[in-house]
Amino acid sequence: MEKAVSGQERPAKQAVTRRGTFSAADVIIHAVLILLTIGMIFPFYNVILMSFSSSVVISKQAVYLIPTVFDFSAYRYIFHEPRFLNALLVTVFVTVIGTLVNMTVTVTGAYALSKQGYPGRKLIMSAILFTMFFNGGLIPFYLTMKNYGLINNLLVMILPVAVNTFYMIICIAFFRTLPAALEESAKIDGANELQILYIIVIPISKPMIATIALFYAVDRWNEWWFGVLFMTDVRFLPLQALLRELLTNYQQLLTSIDISSVVSQNAGLQPEMLKMAVLVVSALPIVCLYPFLQKYFSKGVMIGSIKG
Repeated sequence: MEKAVSGQERPAKQAVTRRGTFSAADVIIHAVLILLTIGMIFPFYNVILMSFSSSVVISKQAVYLIPTVFDFSAYRYIFHEPRFLNALLVTVFVTVIGTLVNMTVTVTGAYALSKQGYPGRKLIMSAILFTMFFNGGLIPFYLTMKNYGLINNLLVMILPVAVNTFYMIICIAFFRTLPAALEESAKIDGANELQILYIIVIPISKPMIATIALFYAVDRWNEWWFGVLFMTDVRFLPLQALLRELLTNYQQLLTSIDISSVVSQNAGLQPEMLKMAVLVVSALPIVCLYPFLQKYFSKGVMIGSIKG
């Protein structure tokens, strides 16, 4: 009896001992991972530092770890832009409403297409896959949006991109992995397809839905091309398009407005500082979403990675 107990306790003791010690391989692996982490974090850290650095440091192209002089002229230039708040609200609207439209269309469409008995499923899937490889071109696309009355309309940044084919295929693959007995038991209890989707399928699909929603939110937040292409009224210009305009037309703004006031307010402002500040302003809000979705994101990205 004593030997049996000793045999059961041995693995636990070995596990405790192993957790308390590090082998040479563990040290090497941890060192490599730490170096890789520093290598990935440092470029972002350097971008933030350069956005706050003075023009002297930027001109010397000095790479340093601790800032000695702070210069907020790049951020003052961006935040004092009269159109900044309006552009931010436009981007927030497009991100929130656009992501809701994306997820509604993608999830409901993928759930229907994941059913083997759905009429015309193969034909619809072929039509969807066709859009991954072919499109009508820029001019027909522009004329189509114009005929629909979407010029200077915020819906032009939402409706034409309501579905991403690749994300829909991921959703279809995930829904096909759900056990059929789950839906059959719900049907026996009297639930219809819509109730099964919103009461049973969506709650157990949170990792996949959160991951796809994050991808869509990043796409909508970074939307600038449709803003440049379809928005002739500056009131509908998204934030990314405005930041691009500020960055590329900095020299023109200096000469076209009141040059004396602009130079006095932005003395020492270098284009490189403005570029780094634009990167921080455009990326920081969406980066803040990752900690809240990280627990779902780590599970969601594993969808489809395991075969068999």
